[in-house]
Amino acid sequence: MKSPVTVMLVLGTRPEVMKLAPLARELRLYPKQFRPLLVSTGQHRDLVPQYLRFFELTTDHDLKVMKRTQSLADITSRTVTRMDALLRQVRPDVVVVQGDTTAVLAASLAAFYHQVPVAHVEAGLRSGDRYDPFPEEMNRRLVSPLAELNFAPTSLARQNLLQESIAPESIYVTGNTTIDALFYTLKRRPEQPAVPAAWLKGKRLLLVTAHRRENWGEGIRSICLALADLAARFPDVVVVYPVHPNPIVRDTAQEVLGGKERVHLLAPLDYVDLVDLMRRSTLILTDSGGIQEEAPSLGKPVLVLRKTTERPEGVAAGCARLVGTRRRDIVAAASALLTDPAQYGAMARPANPYGDGKAARRIRQGLAHHFGLSKRRPADFTPRG
Repeated sequence: MKSPVTVMLVLGTRPEVMKLAPLARELRLYPKQFRPLLVSTGQHRDLVPQYLRFFELTTDHDLKVMKRTQSLADITSRTVTRMDALLRQVRPDVVVVQGDTTAVLAASLAAFYHQVPVAHVEAGLRSGDRYDPFPEEMNRRLVSPLAELNFAPTSLARQNLLQESIAPESIYVTGNTTIDALFYTLKRRPEQPAVPAAWLKGKRLLLVTAHRRENWGEGIRSICLALADLAARFPDVVVVYPVHPNPIVRDTAQEVLGGKERVHLLAPLDYVDLVDLMRRSTLILTDSGGIQEEAPSLGKPVLVLRKTTERPEGVAAGCARLVGTRRRDIVAAASALLTDPAQYGAMARPANPYGDGKAARRIRQGLAHHFGLSKRRPADFTPRG
């Protein structure tokens, strides 16, 4: 009998935990075929443990690459060096990475140096601008040719990979595992509401997340000024903004929005609280990639606070709108949705082009197919609705 395939899953940021947790849980259901090992890079050290606990997971190894005021070069060099040492100690059959962080590129490079196959979850996302988002767009472009398995979330992502001469037999269209995580979370309720009921009584909730590197400085300031304008213009609107702990983001948000009526700046939320607020919101404004994917399943319109998006499927489907970071553009777009029921209704349709909650299963089947555990190639994800 063949030994189980040792699958090393590398994670370290909150989004990576969210999107790899469903796969880790799925692989654990097949111990005769797979032996999952979770490796933390240690980047979001304050946030990752609570997310792992939520999914009933623990890490097997910790690279501990995080340090204060680190540069991208610091993350890259320490991740490569420490992954190199770990791969000498534990030689897995495959290294699984997710998304587009600098650690993802570095871990993939280290695995390549050891001739260990790389499997890239959420492969093929492209904005078309190598500097936006920075450095994520170039990270994911560089990981694709390193990877032997590319798990593309959508057919458009697959097409992006084919245009870059990635071998078609290496690409599996799976849907996005973030929808698996969302469905897992929707079955649970927070022990207590993330915000007091009195805040939302008779009010419409605008949920905001904004922290991306390319928006630091004037982008975040402009977003915050727009939020202040919206709160002043609409007396029945409450703005809730869980603020990223990075001082560059936190200090600007506090300076512009601190003390504003019906604007609440919160500490970062755990995922079940965030999903609960998404479910209760009227409108979501975000520069997050994951929320662009999750909100359509909840029927919540999304205004994307970025110049570009590598997730154009939501824009094409009409459930998301790219508005950038200019104050007046944000205010105009949000005001239109808050005052025009027809516009709002056209965007608030619970249909998701990004996934159906079965992505982890398809990835597990793709791994089984690649390693000869199954002769059957999984069918591609096709959105419905």
